Amino acid sequence: MDEQRLARLREAVEAFASAGAARPASVLTGRELVAVNAAFGALRTQVDAAFAPYAAELARQSRPELGSDSLAKKQGFRTPASLIAATGAGTTGDAVKLMRVGEATTPRQSLAGEQQPAKRPHVAEALAAGRIGVTAAYAISEMLERAALAASSDVLAEAERRLVEAAPGLTPEQLHRVVARVEAYLDPDGLEPREQALRDGRFVTLREERDGAVTLQARLDPVSGAAVKTAIDAIVTRALRTRGRGDLASEGDAERDAAETGDTEQGAIGNGGTDGAAAIGDGSSASGAAVPDGAGDGRAPAPDERTVRQMQADALVDLCRHALGCAAVPTGPEATIVVRIDLDDLESGTGSATIDGFDRPVSAGAVRRLAADARVIPAVLGGDSEILDWGRAKRLFTPAQKLALAERDGGCAFCGAPPSQTSAHHLNWWERDRGRTDLSDGVLLCTGCHHRVHDDGWDIEIRGRGVRAEVWFVPPPWIDRSRTPRRGITARLGLAA
Repeated sequence: MDEQRLARLREAVEAFASAGAARPASVLTGRELVAVNAAFGALRTQVDAAFAPYAAELARQSRPELGSDSLAKKQGFRTPASLIAATGAGTTGDAVKLMRVGEATTPRQSLAGEQQPAKRPHVAEALAAGRIGVTAAYAISEMLERAALAASSDVLAEAERRLVEAAPGLTPEQLHRVVARVEAYLDPDGLEPREQALRDGRFVTLREERDGAVTLQARLDPVSGAAVKTAIDAIVTRALRTRGRGDLASEGDAERDAAETGDTEQGAIGNGGTDGAAAIGDGSSASGAAVPDGAGDGRAPAPDERTVRQMQADALVDLCRHALGCAAVPTGPEATIVVRIDLDDLESGTGSATIDGFDRPVSAGAVRRLAADARVIPAVLGGDSEILDWGRAKRLFTPAQKLALAERDGGCAFCGAPPSQTSAHHLNWWERDRGRTDLSDGVLLCTGCHHRVHDDGWDIEIRGRGVRAEVWFVPPPWIDRSRTPRRGITARLGLAA
């Protein structure tokens, strides 16, 4: 191991100890625990980065063509991943990541013995500096490897640079979303074959258990799954928003709640609002539960104590019940599926698109198939027939404005939740601050983040105009004394736009 790597490891260990790790966890304050967590993450990143080249060399000296001379086999292991995992370096999957990242980030040697730079220099530099970890380095490197046949080396290098810049601070799930979109941009022709493979692998199994329960398992391609997921999300979202009020809440209730809770704008994005959660025609409520006892007779409705998973199960049951009694089967209560695609791509049948609520892009051909049998709204916003700024003329954001906010924020601007789980909120409250119902004064937030932002004292800034603007969050002093603004999650994900 070179001296530079050893120095970084020593610094990371010292930072971990000085952050509070030398004392018992139970005596640390919340601020100290957060500091220890950050220091431990930096230490683990440096450890993995330091070991990756050695994992790659273990793999090289254990390659299959060596036969019995394989280093792993000499040690009694079938593969180098098994050898690495056996020493406590995680699972075999973790070992594979270390080996692959080492191969992509370690300087190479030509057949003539000349030293050459690493295959992924931007990833290598960020990994060594501790800005990204092995998980992010693996996701970026593997995607670029898959796209290598479809894009030029210059385009790949630029994609690598932008991904490395965006990766710090993202969770693995958020980075997966970014990488999937960039891959679709780099290799749009590869979408169709992958989608066909997913479609060929679709299935649903139903099995009655011995205790009488029915077990359902399903795997659907994105086009098929979009209708199922959007319909269920619409019903569950409405149930969550009306929890504690029963399922008979009116628009007046929504406006009263807005005034009481600091201007919570009602209506789901990307699922048709309350239209997508209309009551099912069998006497049940749209949330999948019977109308609570006492609703409509002056008594308080029974509280909804179901878990989200139970709500999802009830929503599926309600949809099937409706289908059984519907003369136009297989149609049922519709929710709006929002598809984002350039008009040129839609007309030509090339390129890629995204579906609200789904991370992985789909091909333009898939959008055409989806539009044939589903209610689809393309994200063409701000046309002559729509008004996106209302000033003080209207209190609640319009459906067109909510679609525009979804185009700008992509979902909850704070945590990245999909648009169907968000509401539009005034930055400057309607009553207290005389806020305007304009895009520049609106932001999409899920219920949890809305309360977190207001209760903890975060400030929100909109930088830019229209759907290309960015949302920035300014933490309160007790979280960050310097109050350094943090770019909203979804704004950081739009790399392939």
